[in-house]
Amino acid sequence: MSLKVGIVGLPNVGKSTLFNALLKRQQALVANYPFATIEPNVGIVEVPDERLNVLSEISSSKKQVPATVEFVDIAGLVAGAASGAGLGNKFLTHVREVDVILQVLRDFDDSEIVKEGSVDPKTDYEVIETELILKDLETVTKTLESKETKAKGAEKKRGVVEKLFAGLNEGKSAREILVSDEERELARDLFLLTSKKEIKVYNVGEGDERLRQPMGENLYICAKIESELSSLAEDDARIYMEELGIKQSGLDLLIKMAYRELGLISFLTTGEMESRAWTITKGSKAPRAAGVIHTDFEKKFIKAKVCDYEKFVSAGGWKDASEKGWVRFEGKEYEMKDGDVVEFMIGS
Repeated sequence: MSLKVGIVGLPNVGKSTLFNALLKRQQALVANYPFATIEPNVGIVEVPDERLNVLSEISSSKKQVPATVEFVDIAGLVAGAASGAGLGNKFLTHVREVDVILQVLRDFDDSEIVKEGSVDPKTDYEVIETELILKDLETVTKTLESKETKAKGAEKKRGVVEKLFAGLNEGKSAREILVSDEERELARDLFLLTSKKEIKVYNVGEGDERLRQPMGENLYICAKIESELSSLAEDDARIYMEELGIKQSGLDLLIKMAYRELGLISFLTTGEMESRAWTITKGSKAPRAAGVIHTDFEKKFIKAKVCDYEKFVSAGGWKDASEKGWVRFEGKEYEMKDGDVVEFMIGS
C-alpha cells in the first residue's frame, strides 16, 4: 500500500522547491515564472522509521525496506481553472488521482519572487478550494442528469447526488456535505476532489517562529530551509536543525500528518533477509494486513505471531520475547496496532 500525496497551490508559492527538497534532488524544474510545472513531477520518498534500524541490527537483516510515499508536484492553479483557465482541466485530472491534497500556501515576503495571483494565505486557499468545488459541481451535475441516477432503485444514490448539488452550489466541500459513512460510500464512484483529505502547508520565511511550534492542525515549513537541509549530510543536517531550533524536518512532519489524516499505521516484519515496514489502515484486522504482503495471504491466513515493538527490542528478538511471555498468537479478529512486529502463519 503506497500513499500518494498531491502538492498543489497557486503558481510560484514554492511547490516545486518543496518537492525537490523532499526528494533530496533537483527532479522538478524550479523557475520564477508561472506554469514552470506542466506535467506533474512524481517522486517516491522513503518513510523515515528508526525502528527498522533497530530491528535490522537485532535480526542481522541483509536489507531494510521502509514504507514509501509518492509525492506528485502538480501544475500551479489559477482562478478559472475549473472552466479551463491556465492548465485547469489537466491540473484537476491530476488532483483526482491522489489520496491526500497537500495545499502549499505562500506566507513569506520576497519581492524577487513573482506573485502570480497570490494575495495572502486565506485568499489563496479560497481560490483553490473554489476551483475544486466548481469542478466537483460539474461532475455532480452530469451525474444528476445521467440515466443511472434516474433509474428505479437508485433513490438513495440520487438523494446523495442532490444533496451534493445543493451543498456545492452553496460553496461547501464534499467533506462538509457528506456526513455519514453511507453517504460517502454512495458517492465514492464520483471521485470528488473536495472529498479528499487535505493538509494546509504554510511556506514561511526562515526566521518565522511558527517553524518551532509542535505539529497542529496546519503545517509551517520553510521550503528554502528544507532545500538547504536536503543538500547536507545527515549529521550536518541534524546540527543545522538544532541551530535553527527545529526538531523535525518538513518531510517527517508531512508524512506524519498525511498518515494521521488518512488513518494509516505501520506494522513491522523482521528476519535475516530483511526488516520491513508495511502500511495499513488503522483498524485493519490481521488477515487484511497479511494480504498487504501477498494477496493470497489474506485468504489463507491461519494466525499471526505478534509482539509489541518495545518488548521485542527489549528481549532482543523472538526467542527471548517468547520465553518472557511477550509473544501472542492472534486470530482473524485481531486488530493490528502501529509497531506490531509480526510473523503470519499461512495455510497451503
